[in-house]
Amino acid sequence: MQIILLEKVVNLGNLGDVVKVKDGYARNFLIPQRIAKRATPAALAEFEARRAELEKLAAEKLAAAQVVADKLNGTVVSVARKAGLDGRLFGSVGNVDIADALKAAGFDIDKAAIRLPDGPLKAIGEFPLDVALHTDVLANISVAVVAE
Repeated sequence: MQIILLEKVVNLGNLGDVVKVKDGYARNFLIPQRIAKRATPAALAEFEARRAELEKLAAEKLAAAQVVADKLNGTVVSVARKAGLDGRLFGSVGNVDIADALKAAGFDIDKAAIRLPDGPLKAIGEFPLDVALHTDVLANISVAVVAE
């Protein structure tokens, strides 16, 4: 299916690109999330009429994400969990726990923005993580997992 991207999508394209994607990806994710529209002649004409407005909105989102990233960079949040004598946790620390710790620190970050490349944290220690605030903006934080 041919679609017009209404914002930048990682590994797909930028604002205004006409790309071909699988039908299900377009129907079930991109179009309902208002990230894309079907590439019909009417939709192309409407997009060209609104291009300046959409580019301005995208620039505002990027600037807002950059401001939050500047405040968030270098932040260390602490999460306390029960642990055994060997330093392994009884359970794990996931992105929901980290998002709650960031919320307590004054940052309203969505749990989906927190990147855990090796999966949930299962040991005591300090772990550097990335927070994807925008497709172009990454903030670096550290999560200190401590024993209760």
